[in-house]
Amino acid sequence: MGKGRIALIAPTASDARDVMVEGESGLLAVCWAGDKSANGDMLGRPSYEPSKRRVTWANGAVATLFSAEEPERLRGPQHEAMWCDELAAWKYLRETWDMAMFGLRLGNDPRTIITTTPKPLPLIKEIIKDPTTVVTKGSTFDNSGNLAPKFLKTIKDKYEGSRLGRQELEAEILDDLPGALWSRSEIDQHRVTTAPELQRVVVSIDPSGTKGATDDGDSVGIVVAGLGVDGRAYVMADRTCKLSPAGWGKRAVQAYYEFEADRIVAERNFGGAMVQHVVSTTDSKVAYKEVTASRGKVARAEPVAALYEQGKVSHVGSLPDLEDQMCQIAPEGYVGEGSPDRADALVWAITELMLGGYHYGMLDVV
Repeated sequence: MGKGRIALIAPTASDARDVMVEGESGLLAVCWAGDKSANGDMLGRPSYEPSKRRVTWANGAVATLFSAEEPERLRGPQHEAMWCDELAAWKYLRETWDMAMFGLRLGNDPRTIITTTPKPLPLIKEIIKDPTTVVTKGSTFDNSGNLAPKFLKTIKDKYEGSRLGRQELEAEILDDLPGALWSRSEIDQHRVTTAPELQRVVVSIDPSGTKGATDDGDSVGIVVAGLGVDGRAYVMADRTCKLSPAGWGKRAVQAYYEFEADRIVAERNFGGAMVQHVVSTTDSKVAYKEVTASRGKVARAEPVAALYEQGKVSHVGSLPDLEDQMCQIAPEGYVGEGSPDRADALVWAITELMLGGYHYGMLDVV
C-alpha cells in the first residue's frame, strides 16, 4: 500500500525546499510522469506549493515540509511515513525526533527513512541499535560515476583513512571524537564511587532563555562539584533540567542544601541577573556569586579539560548525559545536539573551585 500523508523533515526550511523537493535528487527531479503507487494508482510528477509547504501527487498523497529548527510544528500533524534528511545536522535533534514520532501513527505500517551523514550522536546510536531499523550504507566512491574525477582524487588524497573521511566518505559511525577536549577513557580512569571530605562545594548554573518544558530553548545546566581535602575536584551531580524559572530555581536550591554547598554560581553575561533573582526569590538565605565570562565556550573549557588530563578531577559515579556533552566539545566548537548546557555548568563549577574564579591564565593549570 502507498502512503497518503508524509512528513519531509530537514535541518532548515530552505534545506527542505532546496534539497528534498527542488534539489538535483529531490522529489521533483526523481519523480516522472509514468510513476505508479504500489497498488497501481497513477502518481505522475507531483505538484509543489511552496506557500503551503506541500507536495501533492495525483492519487491524493501529500507530503508536508518541516524544519528541525521548529520542532513544535510537528506537534499535532499525523503521518504514515516520514523522510528525515541529514538527521545529524538537526539543531533540535531530540525534540524534533520526539515530536515527529508522536505523529507517526497512521496506517497499518508507519515507517521512516533517514538519510544522513552519520555522527556519534546518542539518538543516532539509539536508532541504529533498534532491532526494527534496517541500515544501508554507501560511500562517496559508490557514487563516483556521477562526481567529478578531480573532486574524487582531491578528497581521496586528503581525507581517505582519516577520521573525517571515514565519517563523511565511508558513512562510518565513530564513537570518539578526535581532538575532543575530553575522552571517555580519561574520565573513566579517574572515576570514583564516593567523594572524600570536601573543603568547598558549589552548585553551578548555566542559564538559558527557556520558559519551561514545552519551550524550544535549551536546558538549564545545573552541576554540583566540590574541592576535596586532597586538592582534587569531584563532580557529584548533574541536575540539569528544562523547567520554568521557578522549577529550575527550586532544583538548584535543593541541590545547594542536599550537598551542603557554599554557594551557587552563575554567569552574568547571559541571564545572570535573572538567575540571582530566581535564586533569591526561591530562598533568600542562599549564598550566590555572579561570574563573568570574557572568552568563548571552548577557550573557557580548555583549562578545565587540562585539569582532567592531569588527573585532578574525578566524577563520582556515572553522569552519562554530562559526559556525552563533554566528549563532543572539540577545538572548533560543540558538535552535539543543541547547546552543551551541562558541560558549560561543569566548566563554571571547576573554574570556581580550581582556577581561582574567572580571571585566570593558562599558567594556572600547568
